[in-house]
Amino acid sequence: QVLLVESGGGLVQAGGSLRLSCAATGRAFSSYVMGWFRQAPGMEREFVAGIKWSSGSRYYADSVKGRFTISRDNAKNTVYLQMNSPKPDDTAVYYCAAAAEIRYYSDIYAEAAYDYWGQGTQVTVSS
Repeated sequence: QVLLVESGGGLVQAGGSLRLSCAATGRAFSSYVMGWFRQAPGMEREFVAGIKWSSGSRYYADSVKGRFTISRDNAKNTVYLQMNSPKPDDTAVYYCAAAAEIRYYSDIYAEAAYDYWGQGTQVTVSS
């Protein structure tokens, strides 16, 4: 049973920093792609960042490029999202996700490609 548990959400001021964590258990994730998605009120869930566990290759949405960093700790089986200089528009529920198989490059950015999801953690950025 795959379990993804997010933590680290909360209230942060614009221009500050926040780090989200996603602890993954249940199987070996070395061949997986891990992703962070977010959903703001009244909006669809959208891709934020992704990382290939094996190679460490990273992928970002244009809206967060240069401000957010995704990383992983193999020993802890944990994926992180470092949020620097957040903006009020970054306010959303953030979800961790895991994809067992990514066939096409574009799938990394697609919600439907991910098989497992965490429960989400709220991030609120105040102006």
